[in-house]
Amino acid sequence: MLNKEYRTMELAMWRNRDNIYLYIGIFLILLAGCAEKPPMDSSAPAPQVEVITVTTQAIQDEPEFIGQTEAFRPVEIRSQVSGIIKKVFFTEGRNIKKGDQLYLIDPVPFRAIYLSAKAKVAQAEARLDLAKQDLARVLPLLEQQAVSKKNVDDAQAEVRGAKASLEAAQNDLIKAKFDLDNTAISAPVNGRIGRSHFYEGRLISAQETLLATIDQLDPMYVNVSVPESYLLRRRREIAEHKVQRPDIFQLRGVMTFSDGSVYPQEGVLDFADVALRPETGTLQGRFVFPNPEGGFAPGQSYFYPGQFVKIRIKGYTRTEAILIPQRAVQQGPSGSFVYVIDKEDKAELRAIRASMWRGKEWLIEEGLRTGERVVVEGFFRILPGAKVDPVPHQKETTSSIHSSEEPNLQSMP
Repeated sequence: MLNKEYRTMELAMWRNRDNIYLYIGIFLILLAGCAEKPPMDSSAPAPQVEVITVTTQAIQDEPEFIGQTEAFRPVEIRSQVSGIIKKVFFTEGRNIKKGDQLYLIDPVPFRAIYLSAKAKVAQAEARLDLAKQDLARVLPLLEQQAVSKKNVDDAQAEVRGAKASLEAAQNDLIKAKFDLDNTAISAPVNGRIGRSHFYEGRLISAQETLLATIDQLDPMYVNVSVPESYLLRRRREIAEHKVQRPDIFQLRGVMTFSDGSVYPQEGVLDFADVALRPETGTLQGRFVFPNPEGGFAPGQSYFYPGQFVKIRIKGYTRTEAILIPQRAVQQGPSGSFVYVIDKEDKAELRAIRASMWRGKEWLIEEGLRTGERVVVEGFFRILPGAKVDPVPHQKETTSSIHSSEEPNLQSMP
């Protein structure tokens, strides 16, 4: 029994030994095959990349800012007299013309005051006539020594007093006439009138109560707030002759509405504030835009006071600007960089500062010089220091330049 089990175990060991020999043989065959494989060719061609040559050019520098529209002349309608509103003549939210009647203040008490003042003028005139007659009678008698000098002096004083009383009565009449005329309130300008704050039967106070507002819509103002950082940078660029501009009040503005539509007419800068706003650190400028549709019926114009718009300023020219395609600029932990190809066709990592964009190109402030070659396509094929095969890249056409310092604009991180 024991001999049988021993023979079985011995047979299993011989079988396992045969398997081990088989595995060793297969391994040696594979190893020999690998050893016979020819070595890799170390003379592979350099990877091909597309490059552009850095050049300088003069371009239009057109920064963009957020602005808010404002009526050219918002005129407040207030009463010159206190009284009860008798009638409202206008329809709210409509265009009106200069001279159109708007309100009527109850004129009855003012007419009574006017008539009383008119009567006092007539009374003062009669008194003056009588005083002049008395003076005319006593003057000849003084020459005949029929009256004393005091009688003449009293007559002359009476004439002067009558004249003063007449002038006072005439002034009261003028004031009464003014108040009576101002019971009828009319429009001082052409424009569009808003809601009335008071209606028939309401008591209003002279010069204090705001009845309504008329907005002149042609032309229109657009106020923009310019950051202090932009002002300082722009001043430095002009001093260094990097940027040229005309007189500041010859700068023009192009307005874009919130839906992306562009206003067909350009505006002109007509005001720049004299001090920065301390709460925002910005300087306010104002553009004036023609608005011929402002005289149309409501709903036919899309230019309203209070709109938020974008203003692109035209007139600045940037000299010797360096532009490269956006795809050439890469981002790293320390900022923006590009691949520059040196004279030996080796790739070099170069840190740059890009501050503005012009269509699909970046304006480079620092890091590049004229004549250098910058990689535009083929970044995945190269590493810093690797030799490459540079070929020219066809440059794409672009549009206007914008600043990255203004709100809601694309900018470099």
